[in-house]
Amino acid sequence: MNGIVATEVLDRAAPKPLLETWGKNERMRHIPPVEWMVQKMDADIRRRIGLLYSSFSALPQTDSRWAAIETQFRALCRGIDRVTEGARHGRGANQPPADLSARIDWSINAAVASLNSLDPTLFGRRYPFQTFERSKAEPLYGALLAVIDRLHRLNVSIRSIDPSIDERLLAGLVRLETPLPESAMA
Repeated sequence: MNGIVATEVLDRAAPKPLLETWGKNERMRHIPPVEWMVQKMDADIRRRIGLLYSSFSALPQTDSRWAAIETQFRALCRGIDRVTEGARHGRGANQPPADLSARIDWSINAAVASLNSLDPTLFGRRYPFQTFERSKAEPLYGALLAVIDRLHRLNVSIRSIDPSIDERLLAGLVRLETPLPESAMA
């Protein structure tokens, strides 16, 4: 023969293992876990939007501020839809409802469902460098931060309608385990 031993042929034929694997890479510290993102969207953001929308719905449509605030709510819905698209594997064929209150609920429900479909063990891990791909976690978290920013901007607009909105948004933030007695102390 040509001097090649059988073990040398097997070594050349065996594929080389990847340098990194997605599941073994460390988590990116700047990306929160999926569970936190789901809780933030489902509980905190949903509650805040509900309170802001209740103040907005009391405003008559003839008011000059109504159209601008409705535009901000629709932009908030588009931001929530970006969270949904970032968490989904493909684009959905569903058409959102035209009514604003139904659209808000539809968008939040779709975002929560998409976030729940993510694998919490792989989400937030860096992709292997040899794949030349970026992680889906960074744009998804960026979209969530953009929703939170839109919510703060909307809060400023609603404050002109309802000055007590901040008090209602912060209600329940601190819960006393042992409340003070109702009777006078001295």
